[in-house]
Amino acid sequence: MHSDNAALAKNRTPAYAEIMSSTRLSPDRWIDAGFDALVSVGPSALKAESLARRLKTTKGSFYWHFADVPAYHAAMLQRWEKLALADLANIAEADEAPVQKLRHLAQFALRDSKGTEAAIRGWAFDSAAAAQAVLRLDEKRMAALAEVLEEVGLPNPELARIVQAANIGMAELTSRDQRDNAEALGTLVDLILALYD
Repeated sequence: MHSDNAALAKNRTPAYAEIMSSTRLSPDRWIDAGFDALVSVGPSALKAESLARRLKTTKGSFYWHFADVPAYHAAMLQRWEKLALADLANIAEADEAPVQKLRHLAQFALRDSKGTEAAIRGWAFDSAAAAQAVLRLDEKRMAALAEVLEEVGLPNPELARIVQAANIGMAELTSRDQRDNAEALGTLVDLILALYD
């Protein structure tokens, strides 16, 4: 970024605010672009310059909203985790029979039609922050699975891990072959229930 733009961005001057408002790029737009870049290119695309090119704007716009690239990454992960946890809460709070909740929880990762979760899991191999976000979400999902499995009379905590692992694997497979694997996960739930009838 040009040094004059950098100084304006750092100080958040009224002149810079006017420039930035004319571009109409919000933090949400930057985050959306980051998810698109993560899915289509990978974590290497989550840099100010490459994102600015993607959005046809300047890096100054990026730095107007985010202190630095790690802060941007944190905002992306925070949004992903917040949306995933809200989705999980909706399933858990739904007025459904435990077996139906189990099916929905078993197919949780498949609800992500854009492949964002698989991309974030890939990012987690090289990013401690992404790995922590994935771990927190996995723990919450396994707790929800364990709770529903107990409701249907299957208190073995290893079953929650098996279903969660299948969920992650099927989402990864879906992101690669574009096939609908919801029925395969439904079959896994049926097998687990049949074993314990």
